[in-house]
Amino acid sequence: MSKKSEDAKTVAESGAPKNASRRKFLAGAATVAGGAAATVAMPQVSRAQTKTLKMQSSWSASDIFQEMAQQYADRVEKMSGGRLKVDLLPSGAVVQAFQVQDACHDGVLDGAHTVTAYWYGKDKAASLFGTGPVFGANASQILAWIHFGGGKDLYRELVQDKLGLNVVGFFAMPMPTQPLGWFKEQISSADDMQGLKYRTVGLATDIMQGMGLSVTQLPGGEIVPALERGVIEAFEFNNPTSDSRFGAQDVSKVYMMGSYHQAAEFFEIIFNKDLFESLPEEQQAILEYGAEAANTANYGLAMDNYSRDLQKLINEDGVNVYRTPTSVMQAQLVSWDQVLENLTQDEFFKKVVDSQRAWSERVAFYDLMNTADYKLAYEHYFPGKLGF
Repeated sequence: MSKKSEDAKTVAESGAPKNASRRKFLAGAATVAGGAAATVAMPQVSRAQTKTLKMQSSWSASDIFQEMAQQYADRVEKMSGGRLKVDLLPSGAVVQAFQVQDACHDGVLDGAHTVTAYWYGKDKAASLFGTGPVFGANASQILAWIHFGGGKDLYRELVQDKLGLNVVGFFAMPMPTQPLGWFKEQISSADDMQGLKYRTVGLATDIMQGMGLSVTQLPGGEIVPALERGVIEAFEFNNPTSDSRFGAQDVSKVYMMGSYHQAAEFFEIIFNKDLFESLPEEQQAILEYGAEAANTANYGLAMDNYSRDLQKLINEDGVNVYRTPTSVMQAQLVSWDQVLENLTQDEFFKKVVDSQRAWSERVAFYDLMNTADYKLAYEHYFPGKLGF
């Protein structure tokens, strides 16, 4: 029998077409290919183990800053698909407001949400990463210096090399200029502030002492009790929302807006360095870039609340709001000059200041030359409201 006849007989006996095996093979190959394509199309899910970080802030549970810290925590969790969680606690839950950095260094806390002014007692250069001189640059531009002008490396050098702290840190939220503060009477000149017992923090302490004030550093939650006990007579904290939430309007009715003592500050988000480096790279990136994501959310929340609460202070609480006189801000600049002359004797402090000054000279020049006169536009549409 010929080969062709044998093939025909085999097909006849099996009842299947002679190309069935070929079609079966092709169908199987298609299934495999389709499965491979489906596998490629599926979202790539992180294989990192779920981790919960214990973080404490330097803010009371009722402060809007705690809401801003929560915005960071929420974004970290969502960006990680729920595999990285932040258990955020308010000030005092584990340690006091000024102690969170030490707690992170020691591993008592995994992370903290704070400001560098709260630990400037370790090194006054800390305050240059919040509450430093502005040289004409605003908070957004100094935050840009941290990210693009060398500030990030200088911060790491200060924290890890100079101070030997086991922490890493990131920055968020270019805070609007902080008001001069709350007083018993309107401030018309720098002479009106002589001898006042005043609360502030960071390098602002040096600036205000240089203007003749007696300065005490206190966390926000201790301000009103200190005022009631006579420990202080005047104070600043940060913004209309935070100030009104702890009852500033109940102990003072004069609110002076505008100042150079803290014209540029940011949140410092820190983690224990050993813990941070033990995390998968993708989770390290989420913790770092989550700060940038929170940046926008924090600022939007601030603009909405600060502006509304300022109007409430005026219209419902009977607070008299005044613009700080130019003469007072000029006196602050003179005080800044003296403070910088003294502190730049320290080599590292001078290196940071020189970096900020060079950045500000270029960046602020661009901004000031180019920015529209917003005050002119505001007065065009809302004549007579500003009063200065």
